[in-house]
Amino acid sequence: MSPLPEAKLEQLVARWRAVQDELASGPDQDKFVQLSREYADLDPVVSAINRLREIERELSDLNEIIDDASADAEMSAMAREERTALEPQRESQIKTVQLMLLPKDAADEKNVILEVRAGTGGDEAALFAGDLFRMYQRYADLKGWRVEIMDASEAAVGGYKEIIASIQGKGCFARMKFESGVHRVQRVPETESGGRIHTSAATVAVLPEAEEVDVQIEEKDLRVDVFRASGPGGQSVNTTDSAVRITHLPTGLVVSQQDEKSQHKNRAKAMTVLRSRLYEMERDKQHEERAQDRRGQVGSGDRSERIRTYNFPQGRVTDHRISLTLHKLGEILEGGALDELIDALTTESQASQLAQIDAQPAA
Repeated sequence: MSPLPEAKLEQLVARWRAVQDELASGPDQDKFVQLSREYADLDPVVSAINRLREIERELSDLNEIIDDASADAEMSAMAREERTALEPQRESQIKTVQLMLLPKDAADEKNVILEVRAGTGGDEAALFAGDLFRMYQRYADLKGWRVEIMDASEAAVGGYKEIIASIQGKGCFARMKFESGVHRVQRVPETESGGRIHTSAATVAVLPEAEEVDVQIEEKDLRVDVFRASGPGGQSVNTTDSAVRITHLPTGLVVSQQDEKSQHKNRAKAMTVLRSRLYEMERDKQHEERAQDRRGQVGSGDRSERIRTYNFPQGRVTDHRISLTLHKLGEILEGGALDELIDALTTESQASQLAQIDAQPAA
């Protein structure tokens, strides 16, 4: 007997059939788009359920042969062999369906607002912030995602004091969400004549890009200031007051934007960042209310939490949340091996969710 909730499986299959029927009836365009998305979500789940049921039917048939005292001995032996081969497939398929039934993060399919800031360590921290941003930029390129820099404050020595970018692509937030936190680097700075290893840090925030339907912002709750954009060292880079600073009065959040020459475009970008920060604040609040113990799993995503160390002398990267060390520092910084860390974090998160479900008393 499968440990999966049979009523839930029946409900999903019934809904899948109903959506199929509704699509075949020729609904209007809006309804068609909505139903098509639902069908795309349901179809792989129903396929996995059908495969599980197929395996269980085969096992049931084999058990009948094995339990039949009048069955041919050779036939019974063959049935036992087939059963031995099928049972691991059944366990694997049950796990597949369980993972598909886990509650989905509503933000997983959203685009990302990525914020990288230099932390402790002075110039070396700014250089490391630049390294991290380039790592994410290369990773996005490999995924076919689009990266747009929204705001950047470059450091005199190179790298960034702060950089904010929009990353757009399918499943973007689902892949990037475990990157939030403090990233630490251990290396010998180029300016260090004694060869001593310095430790510096940068903070990363990965926010799901919120749409207007996700967060309603009242105009009365905003204070908008305009000013003249400036470049490094304070020199003016624009002759008009095109830069925008928006303050969200209820929360005190402040967002500035000056990359565009148009005040209208700067305001639109600033509102995108503000909306995403407010959306993330609300998500954090809901997560806190729902699961106080989430910090003990793969981390809360809190920007104050040290999540990873990049050790240059030893060529290794260690993710402290899952105690995983990879001696692939160069490949990770090039973006190519970052998936190994992200896959491990995703697997750990899913295992934690499954463990919570298994620990719940049966209804």
